[in-house]
Amino acid sequence: MILQELHLKNFRNYDDLQVTFSPGINILIGENAQGKTNLLEAIHVLALTKSHRTSKDRELIQWEQKQAFLSGKVQKKVEKVPLEIQISQGGKRVKVNHLYQSRLSSYVGNLNVVLFAPEDLALVKGAPQVRRQFMNMEFGQMSSAYLYNVSHYHSLLQQRNQYLKHLRSGEQTDRILLGVISDQLAQYGAAIVMARFKLLKQLEQWAQKLHEHISLQKEQLQLKYVTQLTIDDQTPVEDLQKQLRKLYDDNIDREITLGTTMAGPQRDDIHFIVNGQNVQHFGSQGQQRTTALAVKLAEIDLMKEQTGEYPLLLLDDVLSELDDDRQTHLLTAIQDKVQTFLTTTSLSGVARQLIKQPTIFQIDGGTLTKEETT
Repeated sequence: MILQELHLKNFRNYDDLQVTFSPGINILIGENAQGKTNLLEAIHVLALTKSHRTSKDRELIQWEQKQAFLSGKVQKKVEKVPLEIQISQGGKRVKVNHLYQSRLSSYVGNLNVVLFAPEDLALVKGAPQVRRQFMNMEFGQMSSAYLYNVSHYHSLLQQRNQYLKHLRSGEQTDRILLGVISDQLAQYGAAIVMARFKLLKQLEQWAQKLHEHISLQKEQLQLKYVTQLTIDDQTPVEDLQKQLRKLYDDNIDREITLGTTMAGPQRDDIHFIVNGQNVQHFGSQGQQRTTALAVKLAEIDLMKEQTGEYPLLLLDDVLSELDDDRQTHLLTAIQDKVQTFLTTTSLSGVARQLIKQPTIFQIDGGTLTKEETT
């Protein structure tokens, strides 16, 4: 898929921007705080309805303005899809093909993106919450069913945790209602665990090839899904549901004491294993960066496999964090493959040598100027 046009109004430091992009590599060059990352953020918001930088929508709206507006035209294999988002203090309203969408799952997936920024190294080094967010963000773009299940699971989880607190305080005494909520939670939780297990298996296949190539055949990468449930390729989802329900029953007294749900996909994790060792704890910084790069590039192929379309690739000042070898692997892997948006303060020698026919935009104070090619 290709983002052909983007229109921003009152978004961050963009008053009113209309820009047409190249289907190849679009390079956004400028000094810090001029709007490069804001533009990538806008594409991310247009795709997922949320920012990767803030959970507060108000921060996306220009100072002293009441709302921000984003729209874009996405060219797919067989159709062109107009997307629109209006952000105000009252929330967001989204349109696909000029029609309002009442559910997030009916909007997300019309424009798929893979973002790679320096902070994405936290995918390997960071807390489990980062990796759970990674799974929800990426798998949600590939599957509306996954996104639907996650949305309902989180809603029920909040409801169950609140009820556990009421049982702890004595405001409630009825455990039958808790059982009803637990049944529903186990149903959605089992579906999430099953989807994660299967998609991580497929992601691993793509990531292994890339990691092996980047490491010059010296290292082998494995992605291990860490869950409280027992699962393999033959496990039916009904069995996962029963396992999860049993965990709720076995821990009910402790959960009431703590006021929180102790089992389920909200406690899952991914371990990245390189040559038999957990790279988070025992890997060098170079191994951690190679792992993060391989997984991010693998996302591109997995999305193509799952949706039939390549996603957009957003590279936010990531070249400055990679050595020449990793830059080379990154740029050769994406060349002539995916529409790419790359922010940088200046192009390195490696990038200048490898990027063929880039479209270059200079950004200064929220103003874009396209460089003329000679």
